[in-house]
Amino acid sequence: MRFQDLLAYKKGFEVAMEIFELTKSFPKEETYSLTDQVRRSSRSVTITIAEAYRKREYPKYFHSKLTDADAENSETQGWLEYSLACNYITIEMYQHIVEKSKEVGRLINYMILNPEKFGSKNN
Repeated sequence: MRFQDLLAYKKGFEVAMEIFELTKSFPKEETYSLTDQVRRSSRSVTITIAEAYRKREYPKYFHSKLTDADAENSETQGWLEYSLACNYITIEMYQHIVEKSKEVGRLINYMILNPEKFGSKNN
């Protein structure tokens, strides 16, 4: 299996791409702050899942990288909350993306709790 075939990766990629499209409308003064931060954290979720999967033979590394991916996912939710508070996104868009992000979090958690299903050993 390729890391791109992991459901957590696929769903995380969708979230990151939605955020990319959404942030195109953010004000120019946010380019190097909020826009950059939310894009980087959302992209980091999938990249860190990919790293974890490639190192799945090492259970502690697998677990560590997946918890990093989960942390990046939570960071993304925090940046989305700022986006809402600054009125850059609607409540509907916020709820839509955060729900998708929560789903990614559940999938990451499943990987953490079931490493053997992904070619890793139990810790």
